[in-house]
Amino acid sequence: MLFISCGSGNKAPNAADISRKDTLNINIGTEPPTLDWSLATDVTSFTIIDNIMDGLTAFDEKYEPVPALAQSWQISEDGRTYTFKIREGVFWTDGKPLKAGDFLYSWKRILQPETAGSYAYFLFDIQNARKFNSGEIKDFGKVGARAPDDYTLIVTLERPRAYFLNLVTFMSTFPMRKDVVEKYGTKWTEAANIVTLGPYKLKKWKHHGEVIIEEYENYWGEKPKSAKKVRMIMNENPVSTLALYESGELDFLDSKGIPLLEVPRLVKLPDFKQSEVFRNNYIGFNTKKAPFDNPLVRKAFASSIDRKSLAGLLQGAGVPITSWIPIDMLAHNPRIGLSFDVQKARKFLEMAGYPNGENFPQTTFLYPDTGNNRIVAEAFQSMWKEHLGIEVKLVNQEWAVYLSTLRTDPPPVFRAGWQADFPDPHNFMNLFECGSGNNRTGWCDPEYDRLVEEAAGILDRSQRTGLYNSAQRILMETGVAIVPYLNSVQQNMIKPYVKGLEPDRLNFLHFSKVRFVDFSTSGDP
Repeated sequence: MLFISCGSGNKAPNAADISRKDTLNINIGTEPPTLDWSLATDVTSFTIIDNIMDGLTAFDEKYEPVPALAQSWQISEDGRTYTFKIREGVFWTDGKPLKAGDFLYSWKRILQPETAGSYAYFLFDIQNARKFNSGEIKDFGKVGARAPDDYTLIVTLERPRAYFLNLVTFMSTFPMRKDVVEKYGTKWTEAANIVTLGPYKLKKWKHHGEVIIEEYENYWGEKPKSAKKVRMIMNENPVSTLALYESGELDFLDSKGIPLLEVPRLVKLPDFKQSEVFRNNYIGFNTKKAPFDNPLVRKAFASSIDRKSLAGLLQGAGVPITSWIPIDMLAHNPRIGLSFDVQKARKFLEMAGYPNGENFPQTTFLYPDTGNNRIVAEAFQSMWKEHLGIEVKLVNQEWAVYLSTLRTDPPPVFRAGWQADFPDPHNFMNLFECGSGNNRTGWCDPEYDRLVEEAAGILDRSQRTGLYNSAQRILMETGVAIVPYLNSVQQNMIKPYVKGLEPDRLNFLHFSKVRFVDFSTSGDP
């Protein structure tokens, strides 16, 4: 592949190069599984979708929801009904105006059982949405969302939800054009067919090669500052990706493109940036498959994880955790969860009928073939062998195949993670409710669901924290459906002439904010 960018080669770009530069070159690692926001579930897809689309609201610098496609809204006194005024003068990339009905079509589509949208549960707070998704209600007209005219969207919730305006910043709630989806079917997201309305539009999607987005000239909001075009390559090899960065062919690298062995060298460079994000990594169990249908087995595996040594192995790319709710988020509790205790782990295994791992059935551990996941998987394999006497077979899959496997037939044990869609603990806790489309464990506990849903409707922070504490203990100490092990620390390499791309706690990359500046001078315009 040939990459052309200002400043390529080992020589740093000069002021003239920077002044002419209009393309941001980055690596997204893998092929995005889909750009259909009714179906997407992964960060790679979301990074692209979030730059070519908008939602009813958006987050400001303080993670507070502010107007986007909804220019204003009113909330009823009982907190259940939201009346959104849709912004006029917003046009899709084919020139047609945005209408309130585009939201209704999108929401109906993701809630339809045949769509099998993993994020359908995001809309379950809307009156009768859960029943429509389950097939109990066939008429979408009975769901609490309607458009009395082209620029009014009225949403009625089952009960008040403090986070609802946060939720409608997320891709699964974005509007969608019925005529385009129905005309092109599964091909509607190809570059020649897709219509969007964000600051960028999809210019090219060479599958397993690169994605190019470019400025949408009729965007309703603030136009991209310097990066009029973004080229995203798909390179899963951190060594070669870093070489591309150091030769000047890439302007930005995230953790996927940074080899672990290079971190001690790179951390000394001004390009190297590090920040904690609301993303937790966890081991998931398929609680429907023996022997992991036995909580004692799950407790044994959980208690044999040495998180501290794992964090050291990853060169600071994670902070050890046992709490599922991330660090610095409401209800994070480091005292909850099963900590590393070899004696307890062996005792749990003995109580389950497998002393010293004897007669334990053959077990596989699935992980995605991206970034440093192989190193993490091998560390787990070694811990389970040393502490439990159990041989675990490692299986890796390409990103899209891995996601498909988790949806259709999760293995006994797998590596997974969750990055905040919005900065509220409900976004993490409802992931493991019985009806969650992203719950790959098969675990279901009605009391857990009750506590999480009760907490979601309470404004008092102390009361919410108490309910989430109880729910977390069920999830990770009693049921042990998952084992959180690290809160991610995002490690990036950012060229000094690139400003405005530093990821935030939500790890969003908003390319329209990027500025190319002459870093050779003392000022930063």
